[in-house]
Amino acid sequence: MSVEVEALVKAIEEAKKLAKPRRFTQSYELIVKLRDVDVRKPENRFVQLIALPNPPPNKLSKVAVIADGDMALRAREAGADAVITREELEKVAASKRDAKKLAKRYDVFIAQADMMPLVGRLLGRFLGPRGKMPQPVPPTVDIKPLIDRAKRSIRIRLRDQPQVMCRIGSEEQDPKEVAENAMAVLNFLLSRFRPYNIEKIYVKLTMGPPVRVK
Repeated sequence: MSVEVEALVKAIEEAKKLAKPRRFTQSYELIVKLRDVDVRKPENRFVQLIALPNPPPNKLSKVAVIADGDMALRAREAGADAVITREELEKVAASKRDAKKLAKRYDVFIAQADMMPLVGRLLGRFLGPRGKMPQPVPPTVDIKPLIDRAKRSIRIRLRDQPQVMCRIGSEEQDPKEVAENAMAVLNFLLSRFRPYNIEKIYVKLTMGPPVRVK
């Protein structure tokens, strides 16, 4: 299947017309149905972060950095939503309840590479099933662009069903911006599968009906 931005814009505009006004700001959602993709095969399953070119305002992903020393200091200065030191990590992991809350509270985790074995041992069972295992980075890396990219990223996954669903924008955004976000997701899927494998594409607002992209 070949998709043009213009076709996505039309579907997004139609989705907004069909959705009833709500007392909250609704999100645009993208639904991609795949065909002839066997999700029982590990090579066809994935959890992937996609950086959106136009992230929705006030809905950026929350980023936690697990680091010590200088990297922890630079992560705070770079705007990380949380910086977790080795000592804090061990304290949180001592409580199953606190570890679960941490895994749920933040969308993206970045970890100092030499702390990954500790992260895996203490938090792996809480982060792994959510597809949130941290991205390991060297302690000398420039952390700011990584945090900035993570904040404008969404997580997409393909697991039990041959279908991908994700948030691609806010109803406050221009339809073309939302369409460009959708294209970022579709381009990734086309890098993994053939155009033939993309059977149907829909967009919808949170409480609205799905509109098929022609």
